[in-house]
Amino acid sequence: MALAEAVRPKKLGRLRTSTALLGPAFVAAIAYVDPGNVASNISAGARFGYLLVWVIVVANLMAVLVQYLSAKLGLVTGMSLPEALRERMPRTGRLTYWIQAEVVAVATDLAEVVGGAIALNLLFDLPLLMGGVITGAVSMVLLMVQDKGGQRRFERVITGLLLVIAVGFLSSLFVEPPSPSGIAGGLIPMFSGTDSVLIAAAMLGATVMPHAVYLHSGLARDRHGHQEGAQRKRLLRATRFDVGFAMLLAGAVNMGMLLLAATNLQGQEGVDSIEGAHAAVGQALGPGIALMLAIGLLASGLASTSVGAYAGAMIMQGLLRKRIPLLLRRLITLTPALVVLAIGVDPSQALVVSQVVLSFGIPFALAPLIRLTSDRSLMGDDVNRRVTTVLGWLVAAIIITLNIALIYLTFFG
Repeated sequence: MALAEAVRPKKLGRLRTSTALLGPAFVAAIAYVDPGNVASNISAGARFGYLLVWVIVVANLMAVLVQYLSAKLGLVTGMSLPEALRERMPRTGRLTYWIQAEVVAVATDLAEVVGGAIALNLLFDLPLLMGGVITGAVSMVLLMVQDKGGQRRFERVITGLLLVIAVGFLSSLFVEPPSPSGIAGGLIPMFSGTDSVLIAAAMLGATVMPHAVYLHSGLARDRHGHQEGAQRKRLLRATRFDVGFAMLLAGAVNMGMLLLAATNLQGQEGVDSIEGAHAAVGQALGPGIALMLAIGLLASGLASTSVGAYAGAMIMQGLLRKRIPLLLRRLITLTPALVVLAIGVDPSQALVVSQVVLSFGIPFALAPLIRLTSDRSLMGDDVNRRVTTVLGWLVAAIIITLNIALIYLTFFG
């Protein structure tokens, strides 16, 4: 009895220590549940029912591998992915690479700010432009939490918003459960015409996010530092749990979005936009569920735009060794989103298109990540195993193939 009582505190102590190591992956996971996901997944469910369930499953499995490799790079080398690239690229290459990363950052912020603006319009009937400005301003406050309060406080705030997002988008499934047979059928990989490929590419771009790949390496490095020996092994094990839990939660939210639309909105007119889906959900499931949906969308926009701006700053600093003031950095990527809102572009369509742009940026982040983590001279004993490298290149090949098919079917199909 005494022995059992002595062992129990040790186990609890190890559990608390392991739990304390969690956090960076939950910040990166915000990128996987941003408003672009909402638009893409709701469009997929409303137009094609359960057909593209498999895309979410595959994309989430890809995300687990990709985010773990990114975190591992930061822990083992003490460098973020942009910093590691800077050390291996000539100046012209760095500038070119940074330009494409900035385009991706603008597309990212477009989705997140527009999503926040739509949520504020649904909740308070605010004009979209005003909602965009408020979303940008709140994101500045969240970034100041990170800048002044440190990474752990920022992680707690973002994780709290992630839980709000999860509740907002999963609550409807308890009111109107989806069809088990429909879900099972949707696990079989298939498409239904060019439009389904476009939506699938948007879903993939919304799930495996380039800026999350860049960011996670820096988050892990900044949180834990450059470690050696047994301590590094322990951190890598904890990172697997961190990534697994965070991606499981993000995947469940994404699946919940698609199932909500497939169960309640399929075949209805005007529901492939967020506003239309919100109105239809209110009619089908009641105003309470519609309110939860809008709150989840707002939390998504506020959290993801701050994380996106944080990633943009890390990319610029890593590739160019340039640090610019937080406010100026925020305005660089916020301005295009506000212009889109000001000129009256359809916000839901802008969200979907932004995710397609993001899907084209994925190989530029993913291919160097796989190459670097497979380099024994850089990673030492923590170099990727052969099967990990093969899986990584397979992920990259799937994404690139889907994008090539998208281009062909869009312009020649």
